[in-house]
Amino acid sequence: MRFLIVLMAAAALAAAARAEQAAHAAETVERAPAPAAAPAEQAPAPPAADNVKEFTYKKTPQGDLKILVHLPPDWKAADKRPAIVFFFGGAWRSGTTEQFHPQAAYFASRGLVAARADYRVQSRHATTPRECVEDAKSAVRWLRQKAADLGIDPARIIASGGSAGGHIAACTALVDGLDAKDEDAAVSSRPCALVLFNPVLDLTNLGAEARGASLPATREAAKEISPILYVKKDTPPMILFYGTEDRFVAQGRAMLARSKEIGNRAELFTAEGLPHGFFNRSPWTEITARQADVFLASLGHLKGDPAIGPPPGATQALKKE
Repeated sequence: MRFLIVLMAAAALAAAARAEQAAHAAETVERAPAPAAAPAEQAPAPPAADNVKEFTYKKTPQGDLKILVHLPPDWKAADKRPAIVFFFGGAWRSGTTEQFHPQAAYFASRGLVAARADYRVQSRHATTPRECVEDAKSAVRWLRQKAADLGIDPARIIASGGSAGGHIAACTALVDGLDAKDEDAAVSSRPCALVLFNPVLDLTNLGAEARGASLPATREAAKEISPILYVKKDTPPMILFYGTEDRFVAQGRAMLARSKEIGNRAELFTAEGLPHGFFNRSPWTEITARQADVFLASLGHLKGDPAIGPPPGATQALKKE
C-alpha cells in the first residue's frame, strides 16, 4: 500500500498544473515564457489515498485562513514527525493553495506531515506583503501549537514556498517581529529549515521586473521584509532553486554568498536557460522535489532514498552553484 501511495504521489508530481500556471499568469515575475519545447500540461489529480484535513489556522478582519494538512499513510497522533508547510506564489497579489499540492502529497508519502497554508493577498483581501509575512508566521506558529494533535515534532517544522511564497517562507526564518497581535509570541514562528523555489529575497530594489506585483508602499516598508538583509549566524539551513533566466537568480546567488561568508549552510541549484516558475512544470517539478528530498534527508528529516525521479527519458539536470 505504501508503495502504491508513493507511486500515486509521484504521478501527481509528474503533471504540472494548468490551473496553477493560470494562477501565476498574473504574477509579473513569471511572465517569461516557457521553452517552446515544453509540453502542454494537465492539472494534477490528487492521489487517491491522499489523507488531507482542513483547519482554520487564523481569523482575520478579511476572513478566516485555512490550512490543508496532508497526513502520512502510517500517521498516528502520538508521532513526532517533521513537518513542512508550503506557501503559494502570486506576487503577494493572487494565488491558491493548489500550487504545492503535488509536493505536499509527495512529502507526506515520504513520512512528513505536509501542509499548504492560505494567506491574505491583495486581490482577495486588499492587503499588502506585510500581512502576507504575518500570516506565514501565524501558520508556522499554529503548526507548532498543534504539534501534539498532528503528530509533529515542534522542533522540526520546515518552511517552503515559491516566488512570493518563497519570500514569506524566508521571512519566517529571518525577519523578526511582524507577529499577529493576538497570538502568543512565546511560541516561535521560526522554522528549522527552508526549501525555497525562486524566492524574492530583496524587495528594496525590484524595479521593472515586479510590475503588477503588490509591493510595499515605501522603501522602509520594503526593507522591513527583505530577508536577505537579516542573514545572521543562526539562520536555518536552506536550499534554493532558480532558473538561470530568472531575474531573481542574482538574489539567490547573493544569499548563497552571504550565507557561506558567515558559515551558514545554504545550497543553490539552477536550471540552465529557464525562467521564473520553472519548477511548476514537469520534469522540473520532480527534479526539484527529489533534490529537496536529498537536502532534507541530509538534515535528518527524511530517511532512505528519494521515491521520485525524472520522468522516463528526461535528461535535464540541476546545477549546483
